Amino acid sequence: MHNGMVNVGGVKMSKSLRNFTTIRALLDAENAPEPMAIRLFVLQAAYRKPIDFTTESITSAQNSWNNLKDGLQFGYKFGEQLGWTDTKDSSFGDSKSMRIDSESEEVKRFVDSMDDDFNSPGAIVILFELAKELQKEGNRLSHEGKAAIDSQILRQQWQTLVVLAQVLGLETQPEIEEAIGLSEAAIETQIQARQDAKKAKNFAEADRIRAELKEQGIVLIDKPGGVTDWIRE
Repeated sequence: MHNGMVNVGGVKMSKSLRNFTTIRALLDAENAPEPMAIRLFVLQAAYRKPIDFTTESITSAQNSWNNLKDGLQFGYKFGEQLGWTDTKDSSFGDSKSMRIDSESEEVKRFVDSMDDDFNSPGAIVILFELAKELQKEGNRLSHEGKAAIDSQILRQQWQTLVVLAQVLGLETQPEIEEAIGLSEAAIETQIQARQDAKKAKNFAEADRIRAELKEQGIVLIDKPGGVTDWIRE
């Protein structure tokens, strides 16, 4: 709970000034931010300090949440590609079933921040550092087909992010992607058509197929020997 003054554009929020709003009204508004973005907005200020509510600050919090959420989604997006064998288990991604290294630098810094009068802004810095590293490796996996960091180290980093974020109530669910868009069979058919076009030296058609798949969230990864893998963005 935030215990400091709530301002709106530098002015105290109050009904008498007619600048009063509620979380419910904010979430029901058109182009409303995600609930987790609001939670992050509040946590980015110390609980005893004033917090300034503006359209810009909420937009910034939404952008920050998008980045953090991308890191939290890492295991769901890339776990199978990294060879994690339990991605289909019902407990996969559940922080309660995760075990993290309590002696790691990230965990120690997080605990130190929270022990310092619930310094949630300091704790969130650690979350963003973990998310940024996972985003970087996710980009490598998407565009190069492999990561620069060992699979199990990435798993530990992801689990640490999920568990520490859960302490602050920041969580996300796996985004279901295969329920929409192209089926695996349709993707493979398109890949074969592209290979046929390349054999016929119809490179314009091959490029068109790659671009079309890209627009539908399918990234092709050409490998030595004429092999083409694919992943969903």
